[in-house]
Amino acid sequence: MFLKDISITNFRNHHKTRISLSENINIIYGNNGQGKTNILESIYVLGLTKSHRSFIDDNLIKNGEEFALIKGKVTKDLPYTLELIINKNNKKMKLDGENISKVSDYIEKMNIIIFYAEDLELIRGVPGVRRKYLNTQLSQLSTNYFNTINQFNKLLKTRNEYLKKIGNNEYVDMNYFDILTDYFVEKSVFIYRMRKEYIERLNKYCENIFNNLSGLANFKILYETSVDFDCFDKETIKKRLKEELNKNREKEIRFKSTLYGPHKDDFTFQLGDMNLRNYGSQGQQRMAVLSLKLSEIEIFKDFKQTTPIVLLDDVFSELDNKKKNNLLKYIDNGMQVIITTTDLKNISKKITSKAKLIKINDGKVER
Repeated sequence: MFLKDISITNFRNHHKTRISLSENINIIYGNNGQGKTNILESIYVLGLTKSHRSFIDDNLIKNGEEFALIKGKVTKDLPYTLELIINKNNKKMKLDGENISKVSDYIEKMNIIIFYAEDLELIRGVPGVRRKYLNTQLSQLSTNYFNTINQFNKLLKTRNEYLKKIGNNEYVDMNYFDILTDYFVEKSVFIYRMRKEYIERLNKYCENIFNNLSGLANFKILYETSVDFDCFDKETIKKRLKEELNKNREKEIRFKSTLYGPHKDDFTFQLGDMNLRNYGSQGQQRMAVLSLKLSEIEIFKDFKQTTPIVLLDDVFSELDNKKKNNLLKYIDNGMQVIITTTDLKNISKKITSKAKLIKINDGKVER
């Protein structure tokens, strides 16, 4: 899979920008603040309809404008055109000029993995950052997961509203509350199993990748749930989660919130017995995140029989030469890679000599 070209209108600091891309390595370079990262963000938004940098869509629209438009030609087996129009109050998705109503039908058309400086928040940040990561990656891999996590979030919101009413001594239909809980458990079972399987797939690759990048062994990712499961078969998860919810109903009513379920999940990065969040060096943390992202590429190859489009936002400036060369072994391998940098010297001549070079100045491509 690769992106042949992209057209950006009124996105961030770009008024009208069109870029043709190589199906292999592309390097977008220029000084800080010129719009390099905004181009990578526009590609990410085109594929996933949401930004990795902002929760508010209005922030993506250029100041003084009413809308932003991103349009790109993608080639997988056959070429097709994706188009995303961002207005102040809504978004419109199009495939080859035809409106797409379901986000799940749209985001499967373009698979993206992005590396950027804030990725360290996957280790240092709050659990919500890691859950968002899991949801984003699994939604790209599975339409069923995307639909189920959205249904789960609606059920969670409704269940919390009922707990608040019960806690405030308002009348509620407890039979309906029990039915709601049963649906909540049903969706939870699917989410737990998908997340468990995904992390197992990551571990299949990431230990070896981490060792190649850093020279250190025994790296792994541990999945953590708010309920202890002996195993992750459907009936065990269903039984244990229902037990925990029933046992703690009074506690949930007191806190007016659902205290157990996938919305409390987390995962940790471990080097041997050491939790890298608490005890790892910045270099080890960076290698852990790179190993995670490189493992994603392998999962896409296995799961969808395609290579994703890989975006690297100024990653090379943070690495020494040895780690740069180790990283290049993984990305210089028959896939489309789009790199940003402030200085071409940060990237080896072996890469720049065969890459398409694109210079950005004040939101415009310099010819």
